[in-house]
Amino acid sequence: MTQPGLTNMGSTDGLQVRLVDIRRNLHQEPELSNEEFETTRKIKAWLKEANIEIMDLPELKTGVIAQIGTGKEPIMALRADIDALPIDEEADVPFHSRFPGKMHACGHDFHTTVALGAAYLLKEKENELAGTVRVIFQPAEETGHGAKDVVNSGGLEGVSAIFGLHNSPELAVGELGTCEGAITAGVDRFEIVINGIGAHAATPEKGADAIVAASQIILALQTISSRRVSALDAVVVSVTRISGGNTWNVLPGMVELEGTVRTLDVEVQQRIPNIIRQIIDGIGASADVSAELKWYPGPLATINDAYWAQFASEAAAESGYDTKVLGPGMGGEDFSYYLQHIPGAFVYVGSSSPYALHHPKFNPDETALQQAAGYTAIWPSDA
Repeated sequence: MTQPGLTNMGSTDGLQVRLVDIRRNLHQEPELSNEEFETTRKIKAWLKEANIEIMDLPELKTGVIAQIGTGKEPIMALRADIDALPIDEEADVPFHSRFPGKMHACGHDFHTTVALGAAYLLKEKENELAGTVRVIFQPAEETGHGAKDVVNSGGLEGVSAIFGLHNSPELAVGELGTCEGAITAGVDRFEIVINGIGAHAATPEKGADAIVAASQIILALQTISSRRVSALDAVVVSVTRISGGNTWNVLPGMVELEGTVRTLDVEVQQRIPNIIRQIIDGIGASADVSAELKWYPGPLATINDAYWAQFASEAAAESGYDTKVLGPGMGGEDFSYYLQHIPGAFVYVGSSSPYALHHPKFNPDETALQQAAGYTAIWPSDA
């Protein structure tokens, strides 16, 4: 595939054309978390064409951090994620994913393109910058661990504040929303393995029914938010997979459940595993089965710094955005890991897709690219 060049970058129309070309190039060749080798190569090539410095970070196997400015403090950071999802694309577009089972269904191609656009604009006024801007093209956001790799690479040393952006299909093009405090939820994954005793379906008393126990556990998990946690603390517990049995007349000896827990408060998040263990142990004992919890902790809630959230919103209004104050959402973001170390803000820009994030027909409106790139470039230079 031919990569888009830098032709006519000097004009406003030229920048928009350039960004659309980049976004479609990325969209056609999506790569999953920690497999973004070709995406990384492309980003580096596009940065080098614009004479933008690329930091030498051997610990970062995929992903890129670019640096623009004097190299001196203050150092501000912008972050975009670059990985795709394991989804078969169904969007009716001429730049459809060329890789079956892989799709940029969350708009990370959009985010990467916006960050590249911001890097180009910042490079044009590099001599005017009082300090330094680092533009982070982060791998593996969808697994919830890519941000840790970036921090461990040393690429954020000396950074004073960090800014992140995500497209929102629920917001119209030209709208931008953020808030102080929690904007996304803490995300954990769990598996529950229920071991009973298989039996003929006609004589269940000769076994220990793992399916009945699993059903009781699923229903009991829903009491966590209604009876075990304050109504003032948001908690979502969703069982998303049930696996057990392989024929109609046999009770299986084992059933597996899988799901996710979403929380906004760290203390509540830390309490949930023990509550689940109490539930499955009690039901297991009453049903004469054993139940094991496997807990996979993920990102904490993304907590925007009040000052930087306000600053980001004011800068958006000055950039022509119709700004909104959003409430916290129960989706997750590993951008939260950066905010545990560095103050900053996370915002949503409207992309007007008729289909939601992670939908196989998701298709953000590309007219949002240029404004988002311009805004993202203004934020660190005015900070």
